[in-house]
Amino acid sequence: MTSLVFPRAEIVHDVQSSDAPVVAKSIGAFERIYRIGFVRKAIILAVLALAWEAYGRWLGNPLLFPTFSQTVEAFVTNIANGIIPQRMMVSLQTLVIGYSIGITLAALLTTLAIGSRIGADLLETLTSMFNPLPAIALLPLALIWFGLGSGSVVFVLVHSVLWAIALNTHAGFRSVSNTLRMVGQNYGLRGLGLVRYVLIPAAFPAILTGLKIGWAFAWRTLIAAELVFGVSSGSGGLGWFIFENRNQLETANVFAGLFTVILIGLFVEYVIFATIEKRTIRRWGMQH
Repeated sequence: MTSLVFPRAEIVHDVQSSDAPVVAKSIGAFERIYRIGFVRKAIILAVLALAWEAYGRWLGNPLLFPTFSQTVEAFVTNIANGIIPQRMMVSLQTLVIGYSIGITLAALLTTLAIGSRIGADLLETLTSMFNPLPAIALLPLALIWFGLGSGSVVFVLVHSVLWAIALNTHAGFRSVSNTLRMVGQNYGLRGLGLVRYVLIPAAFPAILTGLKIGWAFAWRTLIAAELVFGVSSGSGGLGWFIFENRNQLETANVFAGLFTVILIGLFVEYVIFATIEKRTIRRWGMQH
């Protein structure tokens, strides 16, 4: 007996001819521009600047809250007379020293942790003890141990950088699958070769996250430390620039100093780290 198959009434069968042309939907100019991440973020910054300007004009008290245009004017003036560039170089020089030392110590601790169980226990214990401890709380001890100078600032910077980077790096190494490890071992990789060619690339998203967190901690700790320490080694940084202008009631200059801190943070995040991400984890297909 031949069975008859009837199509169900509730199912709509859309039959298209193979000769039908495929029409691509054109994208408008606005949508093409909107898809650019830099443009979207620039729009957000512009809206924030307009809100800042509007609130400052509505308040009408430059001593309490200068407008965005007044802040930009003070920023340009201090750039032209060389004060902000000089203070910025002092801060960045101290930051690079502390950040580099923190990365080096974090690499040593992480290497020890992935090499032995005692090392892993040591890293976990130290991070549990010192990572919740605010770096600013170590300022009194830093003054006693290193005196009023750059050594004290570098000490608190190392503390703020070390534990975040070590914790994220170790977590990244632990998340690498055993399959990747065995593949590397099958290719004859052992020790540092396995770490360089397998573990670091596989754990690099976590490592980069730790570097970002460490940078953010170090930058804000540096400004706070300069506000407390003042002039270190005969010259002051951006924190000291903000502090002395606050004492002189130059509120526009205070906002110009804060504006400089924000601009440096945006540059590091959206230029330096974004370039690293683009050339590494995005290129490797590990991030969308």
